[in-house]
Amino acid sequence: MDELNRVGIEQFRKQEKLPIVVVLDNIRSQHNIGSLFRTADAFNASKLLLCGITATPPHREINKTALGATESVEWKYHESIVAALTELKSEGYQIVAVEQAVGSIPLHCFRPEKGEKLALVFGNEVMGVSDQAMEAVDACVEIPQFGTKHSLNVSVTAGIVLWTFFMRSIE
Repeated sequence: MDELNRVGIEQFRKQEKLPIVVVLDNIRSQHNIGSLFRTADAFNASKLLLCGITATPPHREINKTALGATESVEWKYHESIVAALTELKSEGYQIVAVEQAVGSIPLHCFRPEKGEKLALVFGNEVMGVSDQAMEAVDACVEIPQFGTKHSLNVSVTAGIVLWTFFMRSIE
């Protein structure tokens, strides 16, 4: 691990973050939740908001895939997705659903201003982003897909989306 030159948890917490909050809207799988913690850590996201039925640490199944990222990534639980998004809007975040929906923008075409604060909403593995959340979003992006399946796993989706915004932040 020393050869990888990774920062420790305290140094990670103090470093400047990507101005992105990852919002989990009723994520069922605790393995997905843990994976999303790891992804948020990898791309230096500001924090995670866990909403609705999304489980919270500490939990054995979350820890299994998070591999310690529950200790490095700031997180908060909100029972209501609407309350979470309202709070984020009051803090100046643009709310962006990651969902296949009418009027969605292909991910590669969505270009927020550099440094703009984004809250990326990822939805339930079966139902997607809730109707309540969709009513509160400012924009909706989707990853174009060309295969026979209609969706990607939520943790894979988050990895692609966060990588895209991370790369744009360093351009």
